Amino acid sequence: MSRKKALTKKQLAVIEDLFAGELDEQAILDKHKISRNLYHRWLADERFTEQFNGCITRAYRQSELIIARYAPLAAAKLVQLTESDKEETARKACLDIICFPGLAVAGAATAKQPCSPAAELSPQTASRLLAVLAEE
Repeated sequence: MSRKKALTKKQLAVIEDLFAGELDEQAILDKHKISRNLYHRWLADERFTEQFNGCITRAYRQSELIIARYAPLAAAKLVQLTESDKEETARKACLDIICFPGLAVAGAATAKQPCSPAAELSPQTASRLLAVLAEE
């Protein structure tokens, strides 16, 4: 049973720089004196891509966490906007609340979103909804 060979310090440094967000890909390769061909060979290496994909997964998880932390604040601001003196702002806030993607059951990948671009409300329907909400 053979052990997987660890990534080199240079490979780890390149991956780290790719996710630091300070330089673009070519600038990172130049910084580490890595040719485009060598980088493409690394991308074909299972060990490198496994580490690379792990970083991508962690980055997406981190962004989802940030969005989740601010979701209550965003929802509260949307509710405040429904009382705006500007009718169009209030109407759009109402539509955003009705179509809020967080209303789908968390983790239900097959759950349909309440609204989709094809199912947008007409201006007349939106105005009637806004009028009903304004009566309350």
